[in-house]
Amino acid sequence: MTHRTGDEIPLARLFAIAYRELVDGLHDELRRRGWTDVRPAFGFVLLALRDRPRTATQLAATLGTSKQATSKLVEAMQNAGYLRSADAPDGRQRPVELTDRGLTLLDAVEDIYAVLERRWAELLGSDAVDRLRRDLVTVLTSPDTGRLPIVRPPA
Repeated sequence: MTHRTGDEIPLARLFAIAYRELVDGLHDELRRRGWTDVRPAFGFVLLALRDRPRTATQLAATLGTSKQATSKLVEAMQNAGYLRSADAPDGRQRPVELTDRGLTLLDAVEDIYAVLERRWAELLGSDAVDRLRRDLVTVLTSPDTGRLPIVRPPA
């Protein structure tokens, strides 16, 4: 087997490694800060509920997971105090929303990601990290909607 130089490594592999490093760094720091009950899957739900309440069915569709798996995740997050039932105009629907604890966790996540990005900026320079962000936004923005796709858990 031939060893590849950095220029020959597929971007998909590099992005997968970078993603794993950032997520592992996030969870290591969350634990150091006392967030010992947070699972990686919680982040996808936090992001999905950031702007508005959703039902488990809506969350499942957003996350690309089964309703059963999503319901279990929502229940675990409710039991941990990150989610609560939201008011619904239709009594048959049961949307959930972030609690104050869930919002505080989301703020902590954003803060930790900023710290991790600063480490990249120390290695590459702020301009390079800003350029990387702009380039990724350009590549990933949908030409149809003009928006970034939602963040989903790996299939």
